[in-house]
Amino acid sequence: MLNALIQLVRDVAQNEVMPRFLRVGSTRKQDGSLFTEADLAAQNAFAEGLKNLSTYPMLGEEMSRHEQMQLWQNNPQGLWVVDPIDGTTNFINGLPHFALSVALVKNGVSQLGVIFNPYTNEMYAAERGKGAHMNGIPLPLKKTLNPLSEAIAGVEVKYLRSGKLASRMQTLAPCGSQRSMGSSTLDWCYLASGRYDVYVHGGQKLWDYAAGALIFEEAGGQLATLEGDDFWNGEHVFSRSAIAALQPELFTAWLNWIRKNQ
Repeated sequence: MLNALIQLVRDVAQNEVMPRFLRVGSTRKQDGSLFTEADLAAQNAFAEGLKNLSTYPMLGEEMSRHEQMQLWQNNPQGLWVVDPIDGTTNFINGLPHFALSVALVKNGVSQLGVIFNPYTNEMYAAERGKGAHMNGIPLPLKKTLNPLSEAIAGVEVKYLRSGKLASRMQTLAPCGSQRSMGSSTLDWCYLASGRYDVYVHGGQKLWDYAAGALIFEEAGGQLATLEGDDFWNGEHVFSRSAIAALQPELFTAWLNWIRKNQ
């Protein structure tokens, strides 16, 4: 099924997303986020294509919140979670940092995950218990351990719930430097690759982390939330925080610093 899912994601990107790159306008949804014709076309293509892979229903980012909640509550045995384009603002403005993301979630835990940046042709994929890879190359790509003082951190300060943590992240963070590139799904992939060393996010949507957290975990990374140590059993499904690091030595130090400064 993973190989078939990879091919479906590639087809949707080729047929629905890239032909619209720099060719569509945008509107804003009720929550203020941007939305394009490409998002809807890709989501519709996934809705049709996933029917050929299994009988599991699909939850997409562009559905109503009520519909999303109903799908989540009524399908613990299996549910596709789709972000047709993550990084829509980048997509609209011609920044080549966006991705398509699909995960199969069972009983609240992701089992399959695929994330694809069609501009760079980087296809990240994982199946629980079987490792993760990018274009067939096992992850992580980079295994050199940076000390925390030199670590590259993925940080989206505006989503940190604590004003204290946000302030200290900008002035006292123990890492070497910080990056915020506008795509949560690719943040996870960069962590899994070893491009980022550590990561913190105050609240990702289900479709932002469903595939990415699995890929990262299968690459050997460790993760928790701001509230607790068990990432997948966190209370907040539709807005889940994340603390993560690829190397165990960094994870402990990073987690302790964040917990202390919340």
